[in-house]
Amino acid sequence: MTRIVMLATGGTIASRAAAGAEASAGAVARDAAADLLADLAPAGVEVEAVDVLRRNSFAITPADQRTIAEAVRAQLDRPEVDGIVVTHGTDTLEETAFLLDIAHDDPRPVVFTGAQRAADHPDADGPANLAGALAVAAAPTARGRGVLVAFGGAVLAGRGVRKVHTLAPQPFADPEAGPIGTVTSGTVDLWGRRDRPLLGPPDERYDATVVEIVSAFPGAGDGQLRSAVDRGAHAIVIAGFGAGNPTPGMTGAIAELFEAGVLVALGTRVAAGPVAAIYGGGAVDAVAAGAVPLGTLGLSQGRVAAALLRSRHPAPEAARRLAAFVAGGAS
Repeated sequence: MTRIVMLATGGTIASRAAAGAEASAGAVARDAAADLLADLAPAGVEVEAVDVLRRNSFAITPADQRTIAEAVRAQLDRPEVDGIVVTHGTDTLEETAFLLDIAHDDPRPVVFTGAQRAADHPDADGPANLAGALAVAAAPTARGRGVLVAFGGAVLAGRGVRKVHTLAPQPFADPEAGPIGTVTSGTVDLWGRRDRPLLGPPDERYDATVVEIVSAFPGAGDGQLRSAVDRGAHAIVIAGFGAGNPTPGMTGAIAELFEAGVLVALGTRVAAGPVAAIYGGGAVDAVAAGAVPLGTLGLSQGRVAAALLRSRHPAPEAARRLAAFVAGGAS
């Protein structure tokens, strides 16, 4: 019999509205793993339910992400386990799924899912999403594809997945590659995969590595960058215009920051398309000053990669490895 372990971490899929005097406090993650599972195991599949965390994912910390990664690794150390499902809030699912994808070197599938509507909503979507994720984790064709996200009938790769809508039943997309499969009434059809160079698992240093995202806006100077350093940032991701252009005022500080030991990565606030050094005074000058273009990695996932590498290496080596990772090579 196929054995799947479901790791519950909270999120909307486990949330219910407060009652009585606390009713105005909003929905909070309450349900345990066993509550979520109910009778959703596919035929011929044995599912173990394990509680890891129980919180809404906007409150997830780097240490929590590492806890989830270590929980997955512990289950995959058991040879009788055939796959893992992780239930997770949608707000930061893209970060945690990506972190596990760049750490996950086991062919057995790890599948993330969640919900957009709380467990006590009359049209709760959690049970259907969880049933789909269990089917994907149990599918032999899911092996060797890294971390996957099963949500709303679509299957997406962990690398590249982004939350693109706040409330829609299907909030996730991959602007570059699109879905790599579907799951319908328990039937799994997978047709694609994404290249996924590995960086290895996080350790305690990851918890304390500060990486801030700083946004470009018309007229932005270097104040945000310097403030981030004053707050202890080890790395900064710039959300640039267009193909990754910061303002000239921001670009002027990059070389100084790099010399001071701060890794600077260059992303874009645009939903799709790569960062490209095209314009003098913008990305061309930023890259010449030491900034590392994030390619097609979104800001949130680029921040995770920068944090993982900066937690292990000083800025120059982290920059070299980040550039190799973005290019798809060994890091």
